[in-house]
Amino acid sequence: MSNPTTITAQPGTPFIEISREFEATPAQVFRAATDPDLIAQWLGPRELSMDVEEYDARPGGSYRYVNRDADGNEYRFRGVFHTVAKDECVVQTFEFEGAPGQISLETVTYTDLGGRTRMHTRSVFPSVEARDAMLASGMEHGVNDSYDKLAKLVEA
Repeated sequence: MSNPTTITAQPGTPFIEISREFEATPAQVFRAATDPDLIAQWLGPRELSMDVEEYDARPGGSYRYVNRDADGNEYRFRGVFHTVAKDECVVQTFEFEGAPGQISLETVTYTDLGGRTRMHTRSVFPSVEARDAMLASGMEHGVNDSYDKLAKLVEA
């Protein structure tokens, strides 16, 4: 891919920052990130299938989806949307149901670069330990696969 995904996690802090530029407008990237039919096409590692059970991208709306591996193991995620500003910003919670109570708060911004878009996510975890557990989970692989699939979707 021509645009790399950067994942930054400063030691001793409860934050993860993810940034990627896409050859698409903020409206195109935002739609792909908030439309349940499109979410299912790009979110998650390549080797997992996804079922979106709920995805109501509006303030107070919630989401829940499940990823499945080839052996049928399920990985469920859920959260609540707090802010949804069309083509600009989404603030939501994120929880892996396999680690209940370890809820992060994610702010995703969509910056217009003149026909291109920088999507930047800042996640705040309840502790440095929770953040480190997320990093150790293989998150980087899932993020890179997801963003590569998102790029193909919005740049097509």
